[in-house]
Amino acid sequence: MSSNHITSTLVLSIFGAILGMFYFGFNTGVINAPESSIKSFILESHKSHYDVVLTESTTNTIFTLIVSSFVVGGMFGAMAGGTVAEKVGRKRGLILSQIVGLLGGVITAISKPLVSWELLLVGRLMVGLTSGFNTVVAPMYLSEIAPVNLRGGIGVLNQLAVTFGIFSSQILGLSEILGNDNGWPWLLALTALPPVIQIILLYFCPRSPRYVYISLDQENEARKELYKLRRSDDAVDMEIKEMMEEKEAEKEPDMSIIDVIRSSEVRIALIIGIIMHLSQQLSGMVAIFYYAVSFFKQAGIEEANAKYANLGVGAIMVSMTLVTVPLMDRLGRRVLHLTGLGGACIMSILIVVASNIDTDGARVFLIIATLGFVVFFATGPGSIPWLICGELFTQGPRSAASSICCFVNWAANLLVSLVFPTVLIPFMKAFTFLPFAILLALFFVFVYLFLPETRGRQVGDTTALLQDKGWRAGRARAS
Repeated sequence: MSSNHITSTLVLSIFGAILGMFYFGFNTGVINAPESSIKSFILESHKSHYDVVLTESTTNTIFTLIVSSFVVGGMFGAMAGGTVAEKVGRKRGLILSQIVGLLGGVITAISKPLVSWELLLVGRLMVGLTSGFNTVVAPMYLSEIAPVNLRGGIGVLNQLAVTFGIFSSQILGLSEILGNDNGWPWLLALTALPPVIQIILLYFCPRSPRYVYISLDQENEARKELYKLRRSDDAVDMEIKEMMEEKEAEKEPDMSIIDVIRSSEVRIALIIGIIMHLSQQLSGMVAIFYYAVSFFKQAGIEEANAKYANLGVGAIMVSMTLVTVPLMDRLGRRVLHLTGLGGACIMSILIVVASNIDTDGARVFLIIATLGFVVFFATGPGSIPWLICGELFTQGPRSAASSICCFVNWAANLLVSLVFPTVLIPFMKAFTFLPFAILLALFFVFVYLFLPETRGRQVGDTTALLQDKGWRAGRARAS
């Protein structure tokens, strides 16, 4: 599409939406760096309120509960996201979500002054609720305001915001900055800043024209909102015509989560969406973050410097995600996702091989394979699952289907975070990455066989393709 369709309002709307994904990324890792400081605070808080000195085991359990509350909140937020977005709209839903996120940030910030670890738990639960909601509605809003031939590149900005959020939390979480006894309350207080900025920006953003036209049946209002984004009467007429065709072809009411699960018409698309999200969380990326520091220490890097290993991983994630922005609408979703899955699978196998060889060369190779894994993850599995639901489902089932897929994403996140340190590391040891390599190979085969190329296709065309060809739609190519 010509550059004059990239208007200032579109840029503002994109930035306003992806701040929600930045919020999610920042809060994913922000609590890990000051772990020892927060555990000391838990001891102090409990002793102050209950006059009981906690054991190390109980303190670890409470800290794990605080960390896990973010993911549990995310699961509930993801399930509620689609329903709220359908009832009040994408824009208003995001604003409501940021109000909750702001309150969560304030509550976590005041937990230390009020000497209450319980407040930290509640705050993290609310922050997770907002993050889960954001992972559903922000990608949905972006997919509905993006021009069709820029949809992929704009969709990648979701993951770019997530990775930049993670990277920011890693930098600010260094012990020399805010990841210490005095700084961690300020580190968590920063959580309240993105929602404030996002609420202000969203006030000036248009509603989703597709939601206004198809869900609310308000053509004139949809034209006004779309014109703010395109500033071209011809572009508005063309997209309104496409929405009209989709609405007439589908003639579908808004669907609830139960409706989507029961519907045979969207079942294939739903399974593909779920597998795409599982390919992100079960890829082994969480293991890379967990092991990066130890890999660098094994390679002979001093412990004082090895703590910067995750910074390197985060920087590569941001850089490679940025690289995929222009590639998404040139190479397509299938090519990039298959490249990412296949490359990550090979790197996982190489990590297993290098982990079982005790030489200096193998340790250096271990680092190379680890960084290679990050590059391939960012190429496809990191970003494509966030945008794919907006391309597989038409307006009726989109909200509910997005909630289901994002709920599975959060549930898989919780599963990996619980199973990885308690089962895989103790029992698999040097073969810890082998299960991930097997899963990546299975995901590669599934995507190769069943994922249709959505690049350049209207959503209605993709839906029609899936309903017409079924499981054979993966072999059809975009025109």
